[in-house]
Amino acid sequence: MQKVFLLLLFVCISNSSMAQHTLSIIVKDKQTKEALSAATVQLAQRTSVTDSSGFVTFKNLQPGTYKAEVSHIGYATQQTNITVPLQNNEPFVVFLEPEEEEEEEIIITSTRSTRTFQNIPTRVEFIAGEELDEKSNMKPGDIRMLLTESTGIQTQQTSATSANASIRIQGLDGRYTQILKDGFPLYNGAAGGLGLLQIAPLDLKQVEVIKGSASTLYGGGAIAGLVNLISKTPTAERDFKIHLNGTTAGGLDANLFYGKRFNKFGITIFTSRNSNAAYDPAKINLSAIPKFQRYTVNPRLFFYPSNKTKIVLGLNAVAEERLGGNMDYIKTETANRYYEENSSQRYSTQFSLDHAFNETNHFTIKQSVSYFNRSIGSPGYYFWGRQLNSFTEANYVHTRTTTEWIAGINLWNENFKDLGLINFPSRNFKQNTIGVFVQNTFKAKEWLHIESGIRGDHVNNYGFAFLPRVAVLFKPFASFSSRIGGGLGYKAPTIFTEESERLQYRQVLGIDASNKPEKSYGFNADVNYKTKLFDEVSFSINQLFFYTRIDKPLLLQNTGNGYKFVNSSGHIDTRGIETNIKIGYEDFKLFLGYTFTDTEIHEGSVKRTNPLTARNRINAVLMYEIEEKWKAGLEGYYFDKQLLSDGSTGKPYWICGFMVERLWEKFSLYINFENFLDARQTRFDSIYTGSVNYPVFRDVYAPLDGFVINGGLKLKL
Repeated sequence: MQKVFLLLLFVCISNSSMAQHTLSIIVKDKQTKEALSAATVQLAQRTSVTDSSGFVTFKNLQPGTYKAEVSHIGYATQQTNITVPLQNNEPFVVFLEPEEEEEEEIIITSTRSTRTFQNIPTRVEFIAGEELDEKSNMKPGDIRMLLTESTGIQTQQTSATSANASIRIQGLDGRYTQILKDGFPLYNGAAGGLGLLQIAPLDLKQVEVIKGSASTLYGGGAIAGLVNLISKTPTAERDFKIHLNGTTAGGLDANLFYGKRFNKFGITIFTSRNSNAAYDPAKINLSAIPKFQRYTVNPRLFFYPSNKTKIVLGLNAVAEERLGGNMDYIKTETANRYYEENSSQRYSTQFSLDHAFNETNHFTIKQSVSYFNRSIGSPGYYFWGRQLNSFTEANYVHTRTTTEWIAGINLWNENFKDLGLINFPSRNFKQNTIGVFVQNTFKAKEWLHIESGIRGDHVNNYGFAFLPRVAVLFKPFASFSSRIGGGLGYKAPTIFTEESERLQYRQVLGIDASNKPEKSYGFNADVNYKTKLFDEVSFSINQLFFYTRIDKPLLLQNTGNGYKFVNSSGHIDTRGIETNIKIGYEDFKLFLGYTFTDTEIHEGSVKRTNPLTARNRINAVLMYEIEEKWKAGLEGYYFDKQLLSDGSTGKPYWICGFMVERLWEKFSLYINFENFLDARQTRFDSIYTGSVNYPVFRDVYAPLDGFVINGGLKLKL
């Protein structure tokens, strides 16, 4: 009997030792405690992925201690030991910490909020850090390249010989986009025609882009969106950089930036000299790049009287001479030749005071005065105008854990004087706008953030504009989020448009009492998803859908006695999608983008495509980087055929470039082969009719400078 009992006891112990167990693991963000879906867990030579609740289950495990490796895109991989069976049979919780690049808090100032980028319901795209640095290698003298390589954005050249350009967002003309510098509207009105060409990127900390109506935030003019250029601020560590660049097209750029904080004071200084010789790659005796010389000085003084207060004083001065046209005239100023001469001076002051009363209450006041003087000369014609603007704003921010209130008031004065023409109706104008705005951001749940705002503007001669807006952020999982938003917008009448620039304001009549503000409404929605593929490849996708409608838009019409802006009885609408994909593997990063834009002008029963809008665009960039040693990039951009204003259709084309940079501790050398396929409008289409001495220019829809090599040296002192 004793032997039988011992035998049964041995069998029970054996069965217990061979028992199979189930282990459940839940993966969470260490900071937010949110469950992480699509996390990869490796255990006992098995690999599984967490579900939408962050759970993963391993079955048929024998008792013992197992090493588990848990990873997720954007988080540091963690290894931990788990003993099976668990004592309480509860799921084993693994907390992952965000990687360093995710830990850095990115504050988006364009929304006026103090919340970080991840928690803002308004959809904002930003360019910062290494990406901004790499873009400056390609075009260190201005920001055209930096902006046009983003989906949904296109820079439109308005002069065939002087290279003047404006920015288009989602198929809408440049006058519907605001360009700001640190929240100041320094590039509006007459100052906008050369704005993109006179902003160098070396002193920029980041660039923020809001697509779709932002008029509730910044008033009239932000119907298509806004671009906010954020300047660098001084830090305790000295920031002293010199950037020298030269091109095969005769361009030279010398940029310098210095920034340092000294206890209660700080300073940043940016200065540059940018120039180019006249360049005619097509050998048609017309300049594709004009002869120009530009000087920029931008000092800023920072004062910190206490830990709660910051005062900033800034001055920006830009002077430029630009001459394009017939190459013979540029070289010798020979008579009876076509030319286009631009002379401009831009001066502005900026003042801001930020004071935090405590952790929850913050007050800001800012003020700027800007002066812009520009003349345009061409055979038998001369335009000369001066613009004096001022902008003042005060806002108050009250922040709590779940809610944030922002309220403010701003005053915007514009004064333009037309000095060039005697026997032509005056185009002088004065415009005063006072606006009041309130915005609330509410965190209803960890996964639901709601932002709403209203603005009321009163514009002299045009009355009152009411501008509501709402945006919602959904974050049900750490790997998935969605933003939906929309609002109203308006644009006060102005003659400073792409059409006027193309005509050099020749015979363009001023705004009169019959003109009314353009009004708009629009919305956009996006989804974001990120995961890991094959355990080693990071993958993320952003899909955007957009729609904007502008009622009674101002269209330029030839009256026989001049060109006049007239409110159409119809509307303009633009709709489309933007797709952005990012794939990372070891030292490689691949960026893919696609933009579909359908922009139409409706006039009664007549419907036509808005000229100079590429219906389809493709972006592709492959980057390779060995940290602190090498950077290399290969890029390609496809532009679909575009309808031109003369009724013809332009040819589709690709622009491709290759850049490589070698880095050392204190300096780097780079070379960039831009547009090496030599896509150029003068290769496959004409840019003018008539003779070269008396040309009538067609629309510019493709590059004119063609294949250009540039290279340079960047020093860190």
